[in-house]
Amino acid sequence: MIYKKLLFLCLFLCSLGSYQIKAQNEDERLKNIKASLPQIDQIFKAYAEKNHYPAFTYGLVVDGKLIHSGVVGYSNLEKKIPASIQSDFRIASMSKSFTAMAILKLRDEGKLKLDNPAYLYIPELKGQHLLTKDAPEITVRNLLTHSAGFPEDNPWGDRQLAISDEAMLKMFKKGITFSNNPSTAYEYSNMGFAMLGYIIKKVSGKSYQQYINENILKPLGMNHTYWEYSKVPAEQLAHGYRWLNEEWVEQPLLHDGAYGAMGGMITTIEDFSKYVAFHQSVWPASDGIEKGPVKRSSVREMQQPWQFIGINQNYKYPTGRKMAIASAYGYGLGQSTDAEGRRSVGHSGGLPGFGSNWRILQDYGIGVISFSNLTYANAGYFNIQVLDTLVALAKLKPNPIPVSPILKQRINELTALLPTWKNAETSGIFAENFFLDYFVPSLQKEATPIFENAGKILGIKEIKPENNLRGTFVLEGEKANIEISFTLTPENPALIQEYHIKQVSK
Repeated sequence: MIYKKLLFLCLFLCSLGSYQIKAQNEDERLKNIKASLPQIDQIFKAYAEKNHYPAFTYGLVVDGKLIHSGVVGYSNLEKKIPASIQSDFRIASMSKSFTAMAILKLRDEGKLKLDNPAYLYIPELKGQHLLTKDAPEITVRNLLTHSAGFPEDNPWGDRQLAISDEAMLKMFKKGITFSNNPSTAYEYSNMGFAMLGYIIKKVSGKSYQQYINENILKPLGMNHTYWEYSKVPAEQLAHGYRWLNEEWVEQPLLHDGAYGAMGGMITTIEDFSKYVAFHQSVWPASDGIEKGPVKRSSVREMQQPWQFIGINQNYKYPTGRKMAIASAYGYGLGQSTDAEGRRSVGHSGGLPGFGSNWRILQDYGIGVISFSNLTYANAGYFNIQVLDTLVALAKLKPNPIPVSPILKQRINELTALLPTWKNAETSGIFAENFFLDYFVPSLQKEATPIFENAGKILGIKEIKPENNLRGTFVLEGEKANIEISFTLTPENPALIQEYHIKQVSK
């Protein structure tokens, strides 16, 4: 009984202390991040110089705030206008996630369904000649995930930005040539997102530009974001360039049109940081009041790996570390997970005259944005380098998963039974399968020497929840530690269905 009470007390004190420790770590974390900024700035500037960027603007978003930004070069070389974080850059395919978010908002309002055939909203798609007779119809979800069967179309699609709705629909009616059947493969398609832009118009009764402006940009306070370059104040507009024959050659800007839904947005680091902050705010899931223009659950849905792209077994981080990394596509967002379990999400953008990228590490609360006015500037690999370097320099750890009340309760109850397992079968904390799969004499035989080797139990050293119903905790002993893992059932209340114990070094 005394031992049980001590454990309850230890757990209670540990739970209190965890909040105090977290507050201290948050201060230390931000301090470490800020101490890393000079080196991060140097990486940005060296990269811009090496790659002949006329201008380069960047921002670091931490826990929903733009805490740092930087600028290199000129947004307008002819007039020698220095770039700033208020300069408006065309961000190309970074626009796609706004289109996807608008589609999900309409879905949440009951105005469309992701698994409906796309021809219900674009009749011109009805009767397309697919590769085989058994091919499924193209769905809205196919368009969101680049799995509609269209060919990769970056060079061609980038030049379609200003096309009219009428010309686009005429092209669809004439017939589309497919590279794959729908729902069989990932292949990046600007055409697919142009279709989504038209679906927004068909369902909402407003152009995709107006709908996104009213329902996403304005609620987020993105008041310096545009679609048509001629509407941007001249001193704020970044001009685009190509590096040819050791000099910069200005590239013509395309007007806004039907294909703008795939890549036409023009925005600033300051404005876009608000969008990044919104994406960060959806992690972890919570009971908090919804404050964004779209449900947090829908934003997390956007970030999920819906369409598998591939695995690079020999991926090499810019810092030199090698590890496997899996890539996938969500809804208007690229997603990757490396062998260390680090998840990231974001999107690149490239058009004649521009290159851009944004990426967040969802479990670390950090994100980076970069814009350049150089044709197809490769900011994606660079942003990965910045994030990877920042994690290393600031010694960042992923945000901990909260320990659910039921996990805490079962830890208390389970630990109180060890190592004797006395009265375990009548305790009421185990699922009906448990004592059919585990046998008390065997459980006692396994646990007794482990506890003897550990010596006096000093308390709980560590609790690591894997999710709401599964976790691992460590009992700290005088001579050795004990690691216990368990899984709960989906019943209510959840009961222990699986259990493992082992001795670990201190």
